Amino acid sequence: MRSQLATALAFLRNTWRGLTSMRTALVLLFLLALAALPGALIPQRSLNPGEVDKYFREYPNLAPVLDKIGAFEVFGSVWFASIYVLLFISLIGCLLPRCWQHYKALRAEPVRTPRNLARMPHHAETTVDSSVDEVVAAAHRRLKGWRKVEREEDDGSRSISAERGFLREVGNLVFHFALIGLLIGVAGGKFYGYEGQVIVMADGSEFCNAGTYNYDSFRAGLRVDGTQLDPFCVRVNDYHTRYLPTGQAVDFRADLQYQSGDDLQNDAWRPYLLQVNHPLRTAGDRVYLTGNGYAPKFTVTFPNGQRRTQVVQWQPVDPTTMLSQGATKFDPPGVQDERQRRQNQIAVTGLFAPTANYSGTLLSSGFPDLLDPTVAVDVLRGDLGLDSGRGQSIFSVDQSMVANGRLKRVARQNLRVGQEVRLDDGTTVHFDGVQRWVNLQISHDPFEAWVLFFAITIVFGIGTSLIIKRRRVWVRVRRHPEDSARTVVEVGGLARTDQAGYGEEFTRLAADLLGTQDDGSPQSSAVAAGARGRKN
Repeated sequence: MRSQLATALAFLRNTWRGLTSMRTALVLLFLLALAALPGALIPQRSLNPGEVDKYFREYPNLAPVLDKIGAFEVFGSVWFASIYVLLFISLIGCLLPRCWQHYKALRAEPVRTPRNLARMPHHAETTVDSSVDEVVAAAHRRLKGWRKVEREEDDGSRSISAERGFLREVGNLVFHFALIGLLIGVAGGKFYGYEGQVIVMADGSEFCNAGTYNYDSFRAGLRVDGTQLDPFCVRVNDYHTRYLPTGQAVDFRADLQYQSGDDLQNDAWRPYLLQVNHPLRTAGDRVYLTGNGYAPKFTVTFPNGQRRTQVVQWQPVDPTTMLSQGATKFDPPGVQDERQRRQNQIAVTGLFAPTANYSGTLLSSGFPDLLDPTVAVDVLRGDLGLDSGRGQSIFSVDQSMVANGRLKRVARQNLRVGQEVRLDDGTTVHFDGVQRWVNLQISHDPFEAWVLFFAITIVFGIGTSLIIKRRRVWVRVRRHPEDSARTVVEVGGLARTDQAGYGEEFTRLAADLLGTQDDGSPQSSAVAAGARGRKN
């Protein structure tokens, strides 16, 4: 029993040592980067479910396999979280002992001067016409800023041990702790952040961050239930896009007004020009301009003279020409009978071209701006399936209703602004004009500032660890055995990490230490030559 317990403890101890080694941390960091690749290359369900559905249609055999291993939810999968947690444990487990070791090294005195300095990678020796006390005092002045200690050796010599470059390890530790802080900040953003998308008409329409019901799509963090969002309102007054003659967009601008904080109580609005990469920051949230499009305006006049007007956004299918498709749906007014109402619903579907361009009779768009707005519409009448209990896209009709004959096409025609099409029962569909809409992304990340801070700290930490070098220098001073008025000075140097650049520094340092008088002036040329001494 005792041997089994010892074996188990030894296994746990070895496992912990292996997990908390720096090599394991580097391997886990590499695995984390590798595991994140599918999240960048494969559409994620939490970000764009439409692209995931498209992936299933295009790769019907591969997509189910990827779905089983969590490739469409990479950052929420068990295996990604396992790597994430193991990396945390490994980094913390290997950093804490290093901090203790570095603390002890900072408090420890520099190591004693080696007996044979000539064996050091850098070495110089000469004889000067100064006393031992004068040389030692000059050496202390030259080594100002170094951690140093003076000792008296058994043979009567005096030596100075000096070290420098402890900030290298500090920078290394700061880098790794900042990396941990960055990972915590990213994880905190996933826990307590949220992100939503909403389409707002650019005609003075408003959006208020009062609840998830105001969003077209909403992705909440693990600790966000959507009931305590930061309150603010945005009003989109207008939208402008400038195009080159080639049709390439130059800039996108939305004229906004917003209110948050006390402005909500005072009903005060503040202006803001929203542009790409220039988000509105208010109430702890960021509002981005991520898209735009067109919303055709239709008026349906029913046989009894009643009218219904609707403006519904249509979805761009070609971003270069802004050719769009969509569906605007109408219920017949004043019909109390449920069955009759369902049989007479109307949908105006088709294509919208901001600048009409025809290939035969097929409508397309030749330019993204509103130079000749035209719609090619199919007017459908019947049961739209709005009361079926299933969700429907606002950009299309339920094709199953068309397939089973409950929704039929009753007209097809191209319309310019001001034109209309008349149905067989006297109903008219009038194309009134076009309005612009913008797609806004609202992002909330309470750890955003911390992520930025730790990212900057990582750069400074790794820069410090790369620039600063750990090095040691020893100075041994003894009276000349044949001439008591003269002093033998010996200098040795060692780079603790790498020797790149230390040779030049040691040469300058040795020249100062070996060729300095009491007043700090250089020795004669003969002494200066001796200061360069014998080096290995």
